[in-house]
Amino acid sequence: MAEVEASRVKELRERTGSGFMDCKRALAATDNDLEKAAEWLREKGLASAAKRAGRVASEGLVVSYIHPGGRLGVLLELNCETDFVARTAEFGALARDLAMQVAASNPIWVARADVPAEQVEHERAVLTRQAQNEGKPERVVAQMVEGRLKKFFAERCLLEQPFIKDDGKTVEQLVREHIARMGENLVVRRFVRFGLGETVSAPSGEAEA
Repeated sequence: MAEVEASRVKELRERTGSGFMDCKRALAATDNDLEKAAEWLREKGLASAAKRAGRVASEGLVVSYIHPGGRLGVLLELNCETDFVARTAEFGALARDLAMQVAASNPIWVARADVPAEQVEHERAVLTRQAQNEGKPERVVAQMVEGRLKKFFAERCLLEQPFIKDDGKTVEQLVREHIARMGENLVVRRFVRFGLGETVSAPSGEAEA
C-alpha cells in the first residue's frame, strides 16, 4: 500500500466528513488519489457526510467557557453551513460542550491530522526505546508502540478524546451524531485554552468529524 500523507487525509476528511482512519484506509487503497478515495468511501458506506462534500462551513459560533473560580477559560470556534443552524439551541449547546471538553481534558490539537509529522516521529522513537528497554521481543515492540501512539492521540487530540459527559463515545462520534441530526457539515475550527499563569500556545488546527 502507498504511504499516506497526513495532509491528504485532512483534505479527504474535509471533503467527505469521514473519520481519520477511514480516510487513511481509502487513500492507501487508491494510491493517494482523492477522487478515487472519496468514491471508495461512498462505495463502502463510510462517507456519512458525502452529500455535504464540498460544502463550505463558514457560519457558526465562537463560544467561551469560564470555569468556576475564574482561573481557567476556553475560546472555541465551531462552524456550520448556515446561519439558521448556527442560531439553534442544539448547535449552541454542542459548541459549549466542546469548550467544556477542552477545559476539562486539555487537548493540544483538534484532530490527529493536525499533529506535526515530526512530533509523531519523535513520539514513536521515544515509545520504541521504552518498549525495547522493557526487554520486549522485537515482534512485540511494534504492536506496543502503535497501541501507545493511539493513547497519545486520544489524550492530545480533541476529536479522539472520550466525551466528558458520556465516555462511551468519542468527541468525534458526538459531532458526527449532530451532523446526521442537523443535516449540515460541522467543523471544529480551532480553540485556545487559558490557564491562569500559564503560557498560551498557538491556536489549534482545524478538523471536521
